[in-house]
Parts: sequence; structure tokens; C-alpha cells
Amino acid sequence: MDISFKVIKTSKHCGARITTFKTTHGIIETPIFMPVGTQATVKTLTPEELEEIGFKIILANTYHLYLQPGADVIQKAGGIHRFMHWNGAVLTDSGGFQIMSLKELRKVIKEGIEFRSFIDGSLHFFTPESVVETQEKIGADIIIPLDICGIYPSHWEETNRELDVTLDWAERSLRAKKREDQIMFGVIQGGFYKDLRKKAVERILSLGFQGITLGGLSIGEEKALTKEFVDYTVSLLPSDKPRYLMGVGDPLSIVEYVKTGIDMFDCVLPTRIARNRSLFTKNGTIKITKGIYREDFTPVEDECDCYTCRNYTKAYLNHLFKAKEHLAGRLATIHNLRFLQRLIIDIRSSIEEGTFDEFYNNFTATYHVADNKEE
Repeated sequence: MDISFKVIKTSKHCGARITTFKTTHGIIETPIFMPVGTQATVKTLTPEELEEIGFKIILANTYHLYLQPGADVIQKAGGIHRFMHWNGAVLTDSGGFQIMSLKELRKVIKEGIEFRSFIDGSLHFFTPESVVETQEKIGADIIIPLDICGIYPSHWEETNRELDVTLDWAERSLRAKKREDQIMFGVIQGGFYKDLRKKAVERILSLGFQGITLGGLSIGEEKALTKEFVDYTVSLLPSDKPRYLMGVGDPLSIVEYVKTGIDMFDCVLPTRIARNRSLFTKNGTIKITKGIYREDFTPVEDECDCYTCRNYTKAYLNHLFKAKEHLAGRLATIHNLRFLQRLIIDIRSSIEEGTFDEFYNNFTATYHVADNKEE
């Protein structure tokens, strides 16, 4: 499939850029944040609400959908878009990260990964070929090959061995791919060793993937180390492919890595913290159950146009969370996702207008990581 990737505008002073590329379910304009719908649903929200917030693409998880309800069920339903009633694009990750996090429940060999279901303990085996087949049945627009996401810290020898397997799996995945209407991104692994990251970039680029995924980052290491390796890896990449950084979704990091040249982001953070009483604001996150909000009859943010801020107050959200009402998580999720979508819109506008540096400086000066302990 020709994705017609185009760089529309690049900042004069950094790597920030606006790009577009085609998928079967619409044109994707970057920078972009993709909400995580692990089980073919973004927790608490309907597809119509996601569309109203402004999202064009979401992420689902191959591992979880394989186990439940099963790829065959989704295929019989007409694919994931019909199954979940979503008209936008879908990216499925390979499930490699989820399997690697199982520790005692999995065994990695050169042929693939043997693992036990977290649901019922049944034994399963993923190969690069079976993961591609599963994603083809699911019917996502963008698919990711099976890879080994290492742990942090890890020794060079072990990281190199895992990288060699990942690169072999990448080639096998491309050979197994049959659907022409799906886009496949290659994954850059290599841990926190620059020689291995360089080796991964060279091999993945030689295989001709349509996009590049930066994997194995933001897995527990210090943020300064994440930034060092994102910056380094991006410096090795060509400008003619989309660049996707997995597992990053806090506002400061999005702004920081757009500056580096990252195009696509995903993370469970905005929805997870919403269900745990934390809300994004232009000055940082707030814990809405603090006592100071009990009689605060203003919106979460005066200038926010989300459904929550148009209709409800901090006091009401404070009450809902303390009363353990399900609506609390829904309203908080709507706000956090709309906050990120508005942030992305503002980032794109600043790149288009040539003012990204000013935007970056203003945002990073005013957005603070708040103390969210209860009073």
C-alpha cells in the first residue's frame, strides 16, 4: 500500500514537523496522539465520544484481542472497525511488550514466544508469522511485528542477542504479510546501547518498512536517559517515514519529543490517571479529590471546550469521585483526552506558523508536575 507520506512543514530550529500519510481509514496528520483501546475500547468512552474529542486513530493490543475474544471472532464480525463501531484508523501493537512483562509465564526462543494466558493459564505460542496473521484477521490499518522488548537495565550481550532475534523476526514478519491494505512499521530495539540502536536502525531501514517505531524506551529508566536515546535514534532516521514513539503520553514528554522529531505517540497514562482522580491542566496535573475543590464551582479549565468543562465543575467531579460514582472516571477521561488533543492542535498550529520554539518555551515554563497527594 502506498501511504503517500509527506512532510508538510518542519520547524527551522528543531526537529518538530507536520506530516501526513494515508491509511485505509483516512489520512493521518502528525504530530498525533493515539488513545489506547487495549481491548477494542478506550476505557469508559464510546467511539462517538472519541470522534467528538477529535481523534482519527486509536491503538488496540494484539495479545489481549488474541486471548479475548479471539482474532477469529473479530474477523467474523467484519474486522475491528465494525466490531467496535469505529470509523477511524486503528493501530495494533504486536503484544510483545505485554508478553515480556509476564516474566514467569513466558519463554522466549528463536522461533517465537511461548506463554500462558493471564486469563486461564492456557498455553500459547506466538511466532512472527502467527502475530502477522492475527493482526490481519483483526484488520488494523497499521500493524507492528513481534519483537523482544528487553528489561532495564540489561547487559550488552543479552541485549544484542535479543536484538538479533527481533531483527530476524522483523524480516520473517514482512515475508508473512499478505494484506496489501495494511501498513507495517518496523521496530527499533537495542536497549540503552547506541551501537545496538544504530545496528537496529540500519537493518530495519534496509528491510523497507513503511514507518519506524521506537521501542524499548520509557520502560522504567530515568527520563534523561529516555531523552538521550530518543534523540540519538531519531538522528539516525531518514525524514521520509513516520516516526512512532511507543508508550509516551504525558504532556511535557509529548512536547519534548515533538521537538526532537517524533510524529506519533500512544499511552494509557491520560485515561489511567483520569480514573484515578488526576486531571490535566495547562499548569500541570491536579488531584480533583483534594479538599480545595470541594466548593470550587469552576470548570477544570475555563478555556477548555470538552464536554466535561462545558457542563460540570471541579466541585461536582470532587463529589463524584468521593461518592465512587462511575461517571467520575468518564468525565475525567473525556477531559484528559481532549486536553491532549487540544495540545496536539496547538503544537501543529505553532509549527505551521513558525512559532514552535516560542510555544515550547512557554509550555515547558508553565506546565509543572504537581504534588498530587491528598490533603
